Amino acid sequence: MSLSPLAYADSLRIGTIDFVSPDEIKVLLEIEAPDGVALNTGTPRPFPRINGYVLIPSDEGHLVAQVEWITIERSQYPKRRGMQDFGLVDLPYPLRKMSLNPLGCLFYDGRDEKGKEFYRFRRGVESYPTVGDSVLLPTQNQLRAIVESGDNRHVMIGTSPLAANAEVAVDPDRLFGRHLAVLGNTGSGKSCSVAGLIRWSLEAAERKRGEKPNARFIVLDPNGEYANAFEGLGDVRVCAVEPSEGIEQLQVPLWFWNSEEWSAFTQASERAQRPLLRRALREMRSSSEAAEDTVFLLRRKLSSILITLKSQVRNSETYEGWKFGPKLPIFIEDLEAFSREFIDHRESLEFLASKVQSLLDRPRQTFRKQNGQTGYNDFPATAVEEVIAHFQGFLTTLGGAVYQEGPNEDSPIEFDGAQFADHLEALASQETNAQFFDFLIMRIRTMLSDARVKRIVTGTEETSLAEWLESHIGDNQASNGSITVIDLSLVPAEVVHVITAVIARMTLEAQQRYRNLNRGQILPTVMVMEEAHTFIKRYNDGAENQNSATICCQIFEKIAREGRKFGLGLVLSSQRPSELSPTVLSQCNSFLMHRISNDRDQELVHKLVPDNLRGLLRDLPSLPSRHAILLGWASELPVLVQMNQLPEHHRPKSDDPDFWAVWSGQDNDGEVVEREVDWKAIADDWQQVGAPAQKQNLEKNDE
Repeated sequence: MSLSPLAYADSLRIGTIDFVSPDEIKVLLEIEAPDGVALNTGTPRPFPRINGYVLIPSDEGHLVAQVEWITIERSQYPKRRGMQDFGLVDLPYPLRKMSLNPLGCLFYDGRDEKGKEFYRFRRGVESYPTVGDSVLLPTQNQLRAIVESGDNRHVMIGTSPLAANAEVAVDPDRLFGRHLAVLGNTGSGKSCSVAGLIRWSLEAAERKRGEKPNARFIVLDPNGEYANAFEGLGDVRVCAVEPSEGIEQLQVPLWFWNSEEWSAFTQASERAQRPLLRRALREMRSSSEAAEDTVFLLRRKLSSILITLKSQVRNSETYEGWKFGPKLPIFIEDLEAFSREFIDHRESLEFLASKVQSLLDRPRQTFRKQNGQTGYNDFPATAVEEVIAHFQGFLTTLGGAVYQEGPNEDSPIEFDGAQFADHLEALASQETNAQFFDFLIMRIRTMLSDARVKRIVTGTEETSLAEWLESHIGDNQASNGSITVIDLSLVPAEVVHVITAVIARMTLEAQQRYRNLNRGQILPTVMVMEEAHTFIKRYNDGAENQNSATICCQIFEKIAREGRKFGLGLVLSSQRPSELSPTVLSQCNSFLMHRISNDRDQELVHKLVPDNLRGLLRDLPSLPSRHAILLGWASELPVLVQMNQLPEHHRPKSDDPDFWAVWSGQDNDGEVVEREVDWKAIADDWQQVGAPAQKQNLEKNDE
């Protein structure tokens, strides 16, 4: 005998409300309510259960609430209406209570041809229930409607154990467009979740499009885990320090670096070294022919002297005269050296040297100090301006000073690293405190002499800016593949933050220029940052000399703030959210949280979510592997999701170390496990002595 609709609704009643607030609703469960398993909702379902869902009837449909805690309260035995109990001993009686977090509203949306009911969930609460209202168990259809709510749910990522294994799917625009943070302890399944989100998104797009999608993912991989994780998804571009078959040479040319990145790498001081460094960069970028045109080299060197002379004129309001006497003998030495190097212009250069010497030969211009050194009085404006005029006249015959109508110091225009160090040294020699620039120049020369760094910043073969963008962001229609994996595992520690910062900044600026040239249209691109706590680490704002790690963090903060406008999404994966930049975390609108046991990390995560959802996050320390809590913009409501299973050959190389198998000599399947080691080969590779033996053996095995 089937129940009437009213009788069936009454059978789903489990209790009544006895407390209401905007962020908490307390319920008194009835004596007949299920105490372990509910059998009247279509299929057996565990109830009551933490983080499960219940319904509260309202004017527009049902208020959806989530169970935060369940307790037993000792109270008097419930009296029966119209009856008086005589002779009963009034002993404490256990009453069950539970606390609910209101989430949103569930609306009836009609039936299909077979009579199946449809419901629609909407986040947010317009009106709250009152004391005495009934609390109901959701039916199977209602429970699925709650979890499977939302529009454009194109990518299925897992199922919900708390909602009868309803499918959990997301809208890629919401997931990637407003930044995603994947947080959890090591071994909790973060890397598999990140690889799965990329794979499942591309597979869903390919099914919809019928061919390879026009998608772009850039994976910054500091541990070398993802090189083989995307097999079967078309062409995957992998870049690493040491190229091999299927792996390209990682190239981040030093002429990509802007002045801030150069300053951070060289640890240039703010007052003296950074202005000179910017000037050297500006002059090096002022012509693309700097490496071949000898006339240009002469123009650049003479322009450096001219700039120094003119700077005195610009400071005429500060100084009554011009105080640059110690630099003049250096200028004369440089001009004499130029006259020997550039024979075709010897006479003109010797004439300029004589004009500079004439400044020193003026009466009472120089004098001998008590310590025996030469002193210099202020130089008159007329005499200095006459020398400036001669320099400008000669430079005009050569094509003009190089700083005229040239690019700024941050434009990605090619120049030679060795020439940059030489030019910077020449500029430093013109300063009175030239010894202060020795360490800065030494850092640059040391970088260029390191074989591993040199391969990255200069490359084994030349590459243009357009070629670099095609190979890292993707060609037209992503014809060369949708995924770029940049293996940072062997990048030397002293440049890894700068290399990462340059890649991220160049990607952002490329997206900005794409939108500018295409009338507001964007090119959706996703940047994935593994081990984000290493590269996006909080820093001290008051630090005078910002190091490479700070510069790296700042560019990711800029992507987090502005990337959405230009179609650049950010996916962060980290096991230490408490060490991440607060700016970046605050800009993440979606979170996929795996098991988190550290108290500081838990405290931070609790601050990221609304107060009424903190009960859900109490599950974090006990979540099993592959389980995560999805909340934020990508999900209509917070939901516990069991992520889809990735086949072993599609997982990143982040498995736990197999200590016992190595110790005992065999794995769980009885297969023999041997781990031979050749420390000589490792030492040779470390010290860059020839080709490592293990690498040679691998190449032979491949053949």
